[in-house]
Amino acid sequence: MANSSFVKRIQNVMRNDSGVNGDAQRIEQIVWILFLKIYDAKEEMWEFHEESYQSIIPEGLKWRDWAVDEKDGEALTGDSLLDFVNNTLFPTLKNLEIDDTTPIRQVVVRYAFEDANNYQKDGVLLRQVVNIIDEIDFTEYKERHEFGNIYESFLKDLQSAGNAGEFYTPRAVTDFMVKVVKPVLGDRIGDFACGTGGFLTSALNELERQVGNSLENREVYNQSIYGIEKKALPHLLCVTNMLIHDIDDPNILHGNALETDYKELRKMDPFDVILMNPPYGGSEKESVKVNFPTELRSSETADLFMNVIMYRLKKEGRAAVILPDGFLFGTDNGKFNIKKKLMSEFNLHTVVRMPHSVFAPYTSIRTNILFFDNTKPTKETWFYRVDMPEGYKNFSKTRPMKLEHFNAALNWWDNREDIEVDGFPKSKRYSIEEIMERSYNIDLCGFPHEEEVILDPMDLIQEYQEKRATLNAEIDHVLEQITSMLGGN
Repeated sequence: MANSSFVKRIQNVMRNDSGVNGDAQRIEQIVWILFLKIYDAKEEMWEFHEESYQSIIPEGLKWRDWAVDEKDGEALTGDSLLDFVNNTLFPTLKNLEIDDTTPIRQVVVRYAFEDANNYQKDGVLLRQVVNIIDEIDFTEYKERHEFGNIYESFLKDLQSAGNAGEFYTPRAVTDFMVKVVKPVLGDRIGDFACGTGGFLTSALNELERQVGNSLENREVYNQSIYGIEKKALPHLLCVTNMLIHDIDDPNILHGNALETDYKELRKMDPFDVILMNPPYGGSEKESVKVNFPTELRSSETADLFMNVIMYRLKKEGRAAVILPDGFLFGTDNGKFNIKKKLMSEFNLHTVVRMPHSVFAPYTSIRTNILFFDNTKPTKETWFYRVDMPEGYKNFSKTRPMKLEHFNAALNWWDNREDIEVDGFPKSKRYSIEEIMERSYNIDLCGFPHEEEVILDPMDLIQEYQEKRATLNAEIDHVLEQITSMLGGN
């Protein structure tokens, strides 16, 4: 039976294994074992309902064949378990034969193990971990859904697990974005850098309430989400997350959405809803940048993802995207043209400024949520600042941002008005003409009185680089105007 001590029990076992170092490895070790347990439970249901179902996992390698301990002394353990896992299980699952006719629900097994690793070196301790995970009955709907909360808790641990923190967006933020975008059953929902699946999970929780007892609705629910994730660990975490949420065919690809040429992006199926927190602070190589038109190229990963989103948002579709402050104030050539395209072809109706440390301790860089739809060009944009809650100086692992901290924003959303605090705008509407006059610098309704935040050195370097690029772009723009006025070339 799943309970709150589940992760702690496994953690205590793994602490004694010299092969597992740190939270990220611990989570990766748990999740490949967990994936096989959940997948086996799903296969039992598919076998029951589909007479012709054939598993992609060979006999002898299914969870029920090797992992279940009948307490009769026959279960693999020690060196024999390690030998089986390292030399039979992993090599076979990494090299499963798949082609264009292989169902998605079977393809995910190969994807899940492509870059997975068994870190444990003690076969007796590995057997103990397997036995703890085997206690959960994933064929029971109630127990499976109870386990979803436990799974979320160790995904949250990623936020403090070094660079792995980039793959986790706080649940309060994903839930707020979903509440505002309002996905409905039948919408096709996408996230092209889906990490561990936080946005997709929040959207599925909203859709679940709309399913009812209809088998037809359940099938629509099962086909509603799509994700791409570049890195192996979050991809495996996301696929497992989708299986826990009863997505039998988790359409979660292991790849890089930026490696598709924009001409091909235009031909791909568009999405009704796009929810994303693109990676930012990264720098893409030339072979990735050339996939986009010259005027829309940028070294900043988040900028390029904005191009992907614009190409793949369906007419009348809506999007909510988290971006760093650098995107707002940046007026270098790439950012300028991306924002110009966004506002001339899409309706950027709202920008929500979030307080610092929302993503702490992974990063202290300030972030914002851009809400837009593919209905018409932007005529005006509302800006709203979410201030730090009373009594908080920073968010932290023990005091994270909560959905209730967005209550004022949710109340404002349907009853918009200008708001001033101490003479500074907290909420204000700007026309497209005002934004164009600012060269698409949309750093508006910021945080005037807040104490200076001490950033991590790498975050500080990135912020300085973005500000320097913006200043250089503004100087070039002024020089062009002066040269033009003087009749020069």
